[in-house]
Amino acid sequence: MSSARESARTRGPVRGRRSPLASVGLHATLIMASVTAVFPVLWVLLTSLKPAKYAITTDFFKDTTLDNYRYLVDRTSFFTWFGNSALIAGVTTLLGVFISATTGYAVSRFRFPGMRPLMWTLLITQMFPMAILIVPLYNLMGQLGLLNQPVGLIITYLTIAVPFCAWMMKGFFDGIPVEIDESGRVDGLNPFGTFWRLILPLAKPGLAVTAFYSFITAWGEVAYSSAFMVGDENLTLAGGLQTFVTQYTANWGPMTAASVLIAVPAAVFFLFAQKHLVAGMTAGATKG
Repeated sequence: MSSARESARTRGPVRGRRSPLASVGLHATLIMASVTAVFPVLWVLLTSLKPAKYAITTDFFKDTTLDNYRYLVDRTSFFTWFGNSALIAGVTTLLGVFISATTGYAVSRFRFPGMRPLMWTLLITQMFPMAILIVPLYNLMGQLGLLNQPVGLIITYLTIAVPFCAWMMKGFFDGIPVEIDESGRVDGLNPFGTFWRLILPLAKPGLAVTAFYSFITAWGEVAYSSAFMVGDENLTLAGGLQTFVTQYTANWGPMTAASVLIAVPAAVFFLFAQKHLVAGMTAGATKG
């Protein structure tokens, strides 16, 4: 027994157990990463609580005030911008989920003429940077009379969100057994009934990712909303933020206050969807 103990001591550390130095390094790295991630958000929040004269200083807790939020509510069209963004993001999310789910299911389960060109088209559209599409989409929306209209932005955001989400949903539906579809047909369901009643309830993680991506695409986008929407009553939240910045100065207080309020709905949406996000993204990325 004593020889066995001696050999265990001389064998060195057990495989898989980190040394104290490695543990310290790991925890230090995690702490630095956490601070790096939280610092910009905390800076914006604290700046929104400072008077204008301290806006670009590090005096975060000197004369803390809510005047920036009062100014935002009383002297700007913040609620109009919020309503425009909520309408556009809500409709984009609903249509994005429906179109992506039906498209992903169709290419996962059926074979039809033009299926491969359709999937290649969805894939190729992801290769173009958003910036180079602003001018052609602006001209197209102008010809259709959709500039300064929420419908124009909704269509634009769908062109961004649907290709990625359709590919992801296809990978997710590929992981659901085909036998479930066959059982639905045996029970007399048509293809859409099978999709709606049997397959869709099993696709909640994928739907959560699609909804979150579609919502974030429409909620925080700046370039298209600034180019397509003009006039204080038509601006979205992202466009409204630019009214606080001029050629020579920036009104940091109200702008950071607006940034904090803009982040709240996105954070709430994430909290409700987070339990499905990891499973949905993993399934869509690995099953195909």
